Amino acid sequence: MEQLAFQHRLTIEEYLALERETHTKYEYHNGEVYAMAGGTPTHSLIANNVGASLNLSLKGKPCFAYNSDLRIATSRNKYVYPDVSVVCGKIESFEELKNAVSNPVLIIEILSEETEAYDRGGKFMRYRMIDSFKEYVLIEQRFPLVEVFSKNEWDKWEFRTFTDLDSIVILRSVNIEIRLSDIYYGVAFSSFEF
Repeated sequence: MEQLAFQHRLTIEEYLALERETHTKYEYHNGEVYAMAGGTPTHSLIANNVGASLNLSLKGKPCFAYNSDLRIATSRNKYVYPDVSVVCGKIESFEELKNAVSNPVLIIEILSEETEAYDRGGKFMRYRMIDSFKEYVLIEQRFPLVEVFSKNEWDKWEFRTFTDLDSIVILRSVNIEIRLSDIYYGVAFSSFEF
């Protein structure tokens, strides 16, 4: 994320005006704004694959999957844009910003070299401030790797990892399964060395 240089912290109204005027998505953290990085074709394909799989699996349930256009409020003055999110039940928001959802149960990020450290660290920390948040999924785009962090009944985070394209990822927060090969459908992996 690239921080814009401003002389002062922006109000929420100024932040929203900036997004309207520049047609760019920004994350907002206590008055500081950060431009969102553009994604690769692979990033976009994986996000669409995940969203489509979620929507099919959620049919008939009171939950809906949203793409990266949905702004998430991690608190009253912090707003981010995950790659994919799921909200169950009625959408909730804070009074300060009505079009920022405050009750996601599942959030999915597609990793990139530029955002991986943030997605694993600060962003995950912010997501954990959301009361309804129960599951976090990180998807690698360079090779098959899906990492799932799930909050158990004792409010402790459990970690599971999937690397085999025949694996089935169980998303406990919404009680559905997604095959790894569906997540990576159409993705051509190049050779990668650790």
